[in-house]
Amino acid sequence: MNRNLQQSRNEQGANRAAAYASADVVLDGSSDEPALGAHLITQRRGYEHHGIYVGGGKVIHYAGFAKSAHRGPVEEVALEAFADGHAVAVRPHPFPKYTAEQTVLRARSRLGENHYRLLTNNCEHFCAWCLLGESRSEQVHACLTHPRTGMHALLCLASAFVGNRMKIGRAVVNAA
Repeated sequence: MNRNLQQSRNEQGANRAAAYASADVVLDGSSDEPALGAHLITQRRGYEHHGIYVGGGKVIHYAGFAKSAHRGPVEEVALEAFADGHAVAVRPHPFPKYTAEQTVLRARSRLGENHYRLLTNNCEHFCAWCLLGESRSEQVHACLTHPRTGMHALLCLASAFVGNRMKIGRAVVNAA
């Protein structure tokens, strides 16, 4: 009985993550400006990167390992830098706990924080906290409850990490 209940909970988590992803609205880069406080997503190799739109073409996000082998802080960047060449989508939240302005203030309150943790305090946790007042990540939940999903994400992250290290090494050699 307990095994069936756990399996049902795991399936609900996967269904919730899939429902979120299917409701995302891709921005048309030429004219669409996200709403203030919008939860933005860019699909990366093996994972989604998350941020909060704060107006003026700027996004606040947890940099994490986005650009280097070192953890990055919560930072404000241009939308183009956040996208890093990928399409950007808005993840709708029909019942956010905070108004758009409050969401932006919450995001700004954590600027400079440098406590990134892949499983407990990543860019998705940050966005959920800004909008909903609770730190959670559907990606992490899916990886922990579905081993194949977790292994795929781990392999993609390792590949991206090695790729970044190789780019850094080439840049150092070329600079010398």
